[in-house]
Amino acid sequence: MGYDVRLIEKKWQQRWSATNKTAGPSEHIKKYYCLDMFPYPSGSGLHVGHWKGYVLSDVYARIKILQGYTVLHPMGWDAFGLPAENDAIKKGILPQASTAANIAHFKEQLKAIGAVYNWDKELNTTDPHYYKWTQWIFIQMFKAGLAYESFAPINWCPSCLTGLANEEVVDGCCDRCGSLVTEKEVRQWILRITDYAQKLLDGLDKLEWPEKVKTMQRNWIGRSDGLIFSAPVKDSDLIIETFSAHFESFAADTFVVIAPDHPLLPKLLAGVPNRHEIETFCKQIIEERIANKNSHEAEPIGIFTGRYIIDPIGNGELPIWVASFVLAQYGTGIVKCSAHDIRDFAFAKKYNIPLKVVLVPEDSELREAVDNLELCYTDMINGILRAPAPFAGFKAGEVRNKIIEYCEQQGFARRYTTYKLRDWIFSRQRYWGEPIPLVHCKTCGIMPVPEDQLPVELPFVEQYQPTGTGESPLANISEWVNTACPSCNGPAKRETNTMPQWAGSCWYFLRYPNPHLKDKPFDADDMRYWLPVDLYVGGIEHAILHLLYARFYVKVLYDLGYLPFDEPFMHLFNQGMVLKYSEKSGLVEKMSKSKGNVVDPDIIVSTYGSDVLRMYMLFMGPPELDCEWQDTGLDGIKRFLHKLWDYCTQSKHILDDHIIEDIHITKRTHQCIAQFQNRLEHFKPNTAIAAVMEWLNDMMSNDWSISKSSLQMILVSLSTMAPHMTSELLEQLMGKQLADCTWPSYDPQLIIDHTVTMAIQVQGRLRATIHVGRDSTQTDVEPLARNAISKWIEGKTITKVIFVSNRLINFVIKE
Repeated sequence: MGYDVRLIEKKWQQRWSATNKTAGPSEHIKKYYCLDMFPYPSGSGLHVGHWKGYVLSDVYARIKILQGYTVLHPMGWDAFGLPAENDAIKKGILPQASTAANIAHFKEQLKAIGAVYNWDKELNTTDPHYYKWTQWIFIQMFKAGLAYESFAPINWCPSCLTGLANEEVVDGCCDRCGSLVTEKEVRQWILRITDYAQKLLDGLDKLEWPEKVKTMQRNWIGRSDGLIFSAPVKDSDLIIETFSAHFESFAADTFVVIAPDHPLLPKLLAGVPNRHEIETFCKQIIEERIANKNSHEAEPIGIFTGRYIIDPIGNGELPIWVASFVLAQYGTGIVKCSAHDIRDFAFAKKYNIPLKVVLVPEDSELREAVDNLELCYTDMINGILRAPAPFAGFKAGEVRNKIIEYCEQQGFARRYTTYKLRDWIFSRQRYWGEPIPLVHCKTCGIMPVPEDQLPVELPFVEQYQPTGTGESPLANISEWVNTACPSCNGPAKRETNTMPQWAGSCWYFLRYPNPHLKDKPFDADDMRYWLPVDLYVGGIEHAILHLLYARFYVKVLYDLGYLPFDEPFMHLFNQGMVLKYSEKSGLVEKMSKSKGNVVDPDIIVSTYGSDVLRMYMLFMGPPELDCEWQDTGLDGIKRFLHKLWDYCTQSKHILDDHIIEDIHITKRTHQCIAQFQNRLEHFKPNTAIAAVMEWLNDMMSNDWSISKSSLQMILVSLSTMAPHMTSELLEQLMGKQLADCTWPSYDPQLIIDHTVTMAIQVQGRLRATIHVGRDSTQTDVEPLARNAISKWIEGKTITKVIFVSNRLINFVIKE
């Protein structure tokens, strides 16, 4: 009988949608929380690249279901934020309408995957019943002193007309629209994520995450341990502090650099004749830095301030320069410089600032180049110090701790730890986002909205386009803005900035176990049972932004006593991207509507079926690597599945229940199951599929017939990848439902190869091989071996026989 892919897949998807509900927590059943990074429902819909992660996570959710776990595998929508609002503006409709339409489209596409999603757990970050608790979490942070208002300059996107967090600026451009970011002073709300820098760093050590992702987060947090040196400014009452993470060569310092936007600079420049020139130069540096944000390729530039410090260490008067490479937010924003830092060295050479050498290599020729200032030597481990005197002749790395103690005892410096991580700019000057639940009262100050008045709902308006003034469009809705102070009941105004898109996605995984709770964001029993997430699957593009922010939220809620754990995702898997040739660029690139290289999964499913697309996404290559889409690959998977269908539905291949199958077939099936499971355990679904393909080739080439029990093992295993076809075969051939089956277990004894191939040598040279029983004795092997090499030993005298069990037998003959 033929395989009607459309009819069969529709049949099973309808059944699953009616029966796939999540079981509640049970202390007697093991749980497995399998989570996808939920999608942002953009207007363009899903392309096949999105399937890569969704299918992968579904495989492991299905395995755990078959293993008897209670599985939570939910799906929802991350639907607030700039992309949705910009999409609505482009279409000329309200974001509420465009978002709802996009979600409906996405949901139909996701159902076509045939994944075991718990649609009864569906949530939407734009639902007031959900963002009520997003607002509640913000209020807890506000009460804990972790949210504060600021008027400091921020990253401003002139296209999106809103402020951006540092993490949302890539190479000086908005990561959403690509516009060049400028700097603008805007009133904003900021979260003190820096208070959690060390906890975020320490927590990485206990996570089963790709090392690449953990390294990216460590680098972004950027801990540096070092010393802060203090020194007075000549002819001034100012004291400056400089931070150094590589202080071992401190005796070599010859100049100081300060950030162009350092708050101390105006005082430092007071009375300097060319102050206006310096300030103009600093403004130029700041503008160029914004234009090249996160890029370290620009050549450092600077200007002399006309000021000096009096170095208490004994290096004399050191000139103070403004330098483009110094960041006001890192360390103290002022740095002492020497010949033993590459940037310092280049800067000094450019501006003819004197340098001196106190750290040298052991190699004499190399040392001469260092002494002649032809080479910058920076090895703070193996470099040999010349000064100060107590450490002369020692390797810098050997005396680092002693140098710290020396500098502290002499009063030169104190220990200090700093981080690159900056506080999180949390407000946006846009409409489509969660209102920040605060009110401004002239009498009481800034007050949180009482929790029993949440949610503060986003009002429906016809005109929601961004203003560009630094205020959200909500500021123009007087009937919404004007309210009563929750403390004194006097006149007050609502906060009009909205939260960033990240607000809803920072905690959604806590809501999934019980998304319909009305009196709290999450239930304590649910948290103890379901969390942390066991497997989190998503793209590497979220390695910093989403993952860092979500970890911060969880650590805050843990410290406030709301959660029994402080890390949300124990095991992370980043799937690679699906690439495709773009005719516009002539390159193989990431799928994108703008590049014109998107493959619509709806078309693939209507032509080939969901199972073919699912298996092709898994078969394309190692799931963690990028791979190139090839249409021809679909045909190969289709042929395999149809061969499997034909083999299974031919009655001659299925043995009657009273007939015992050949032991060789039983062994071959158990070997296949063992390979399949082992490869999946190591996240190699592509080679797991290959194991089943090889099994099927063996069965068909030998025209073997199989028992229903052995075939069931294959079908249940493959159901994790091709659930529709395997469900149909299980029902037709065995009268069973997949829900009633369990994950197959193989017999370890049956997968052992009981024969070995032994090499037969004469005088150490290989002359033949034979197959013998494993662990055969020399008495058993030697006659067989002599027969196999008779022509090599005929008429010869054998003086010695060397026997190595299971490996070789060597005949030594008399020459």
